[in-house]
Amino acid sequence: MNTYKNLRKGFLFKKYEASYQSPFEKLFEIFKELITHTSGDFDEAIDWLRELDKEYKLTTPDYTIDDFIEDLKKKGYLKEEIDPNGEPSLAITAKTERAIRQQALDQIFGKIKKSGKGNHRSKAQGLGDEHTGDFRGYQFGDALDKVSMTESLKNAQINNGISDFTLSEDDLVVEETLHKSQMSTVLMIDISHSMILYGEDRITPAKKVAMALAELITTRYPKDTLDILVFGNDAWRIEIKDLPYLKVGPYHTNTVAGLQLAMDILRRKRNTNKQVFIITDGKPSCLRLPNGEYYKNSFGLDTDIVNQCYMMAQQARKLHIPITTFMIAKDEYLMQFVREFTYANQGKAFYTGIKGLGEMIFEDYETNRKKRIRG
Repeated sequence: MNTYKNLRKGFLFKKYEASYQSPFEKLFEIFKELITHTSGDFDEAIDWLRELDKEYKLTTPDYTIDDFIEDLKKKGYLKEEIDPNGEPSLAITAKTERAIRQQALDQIFGKIKKSGKGNHRSKAQGLGDEHTGDFRGYQFGDALDKVSMTESLKNAQINNGISDFTLSEDDLVVEETLHKSQMSTVLMIDISHSMILYGEDRITPAKKVAMALAELITTRYPKDTLDILVFGNDAWRIEIKDLPYLKVGPYHTNTVAGLQLAMDILRRKRNTNKQVFIITDGKPSCLRLPNGEYYKNSFGLDTDIVNQCYMMAQQARKLHIPITTFMIAKDEYLMQFVREFTYANQGKAFYTGIKGLGEMIFEDYETNRKKRIRG
């Protein structure tokens, strides 16, 4: 009997038991969310936590918010600093920044695993050179170098016995593999003022996605590269450790400056596969002129600014750098601009709300990573 074709499956039903969380762990989960929303402002995050405690009774007399703060210090999540006024203050540490990135990864990647979307391909298996540790029966067309001889011989002994040893096609076992192409990604985040307009916080979801993507790449695909830049009136690079502190500024949207910087970064990468992700909710409204002055126009779509965007999209296409735009807006005229921009680059565009942003970016990253972009 072929053990790989006759697996017994079943379900074990039992009463749900929630995993135990200590008082510190419960508060820490909430604290990580609050510190992300407050862009790393510890005092503001704790003020919010105290307000939530008043309303929802998060603590007990045996474990208070002050006890929680002391535990944050003891566990290395807080450090004492001197603020600009010369007063002592508390700030989060690199350990907290890592914990926030891990939480963002768990939240977004967990949603992907639970999703029933038909186009989900983030964990597809097939021909490649990255071993997964999973085995399956041999199928016609499988490369012979993918056959696991150890598992196949063991299977033959189980099926046919040792005294009259034979090895048939039904005994062959293949180890699953994934493509292992290296990818260089630049993530552009819009930090113009419109990212917090109309009572909707769009910058926090963008930060979470960036932190989760950074954690995914550094832990699962360490040979890949991720560079993050922000763009307002100008564009500049930021480090992964800076993400929790990212804020929106009183800026217009200089998409051209962001694309110029992104392509400068990617030109220096040796990887064959390169891509740009843009998270934005607004129209391009700013250019920096050769004399250093800024040309700004927030009314409608300015022809000069838009044409510069199209030119950058075409340049990226010639360099075989696809651009994927995640548009957090549904205005028809803005969607039309993104469609034309995408056509100029032959890239992709997603028109999404802030709730589905993380899942879309993760699925697209995983899908693109499995493709070889030919020059």
